[in-house]
Amino acid sequence: MNTRIKLSILWLLVILNIIIADILSIIVELVNKNTLDILGEVKTTMGIAAILLNIPVLMIFFSKSLKYKTNRIINIIASLITLLFVIGGGSLLPHYIICVSIEVIILILIIRTAWKWDGNIKGT
Repeated sequence: MNTRIKLSILWLLVILNIIIADILSIIVELVNKNTLDILGEVKTTMGIAAILLNIPVLMIFFSKSLKYKTNRIINIIASLITLLFVIGGGSLLPHYIICVSIEVIILILIIRTAWKWDGNIKGT
């Protein structure tokens, strides 16, 4: 499979898992009739979350469109930032642990794919 397409699909899987984890977390909060505990001032926290959540979204496009060298570097950096975000911003609820485990595996696969990517191979 073309490396650019593979990376793009992997980023799509990451963002879908993040969305699933967030939806399930909201359902748990609604069923338990809890209010969401958000660190800091809600507008600022949601602004930061919007920036961090758009990294995987943008990487879906960038993985297919950036030049080889830039693509490799950006994929590795974006994966590391996203890893920190999903691990650091999580909870110990079972659904979250499952989703984050999948996200971590995919992000490590993205890093590995980008690291080993040989731009001299035709079709990459």
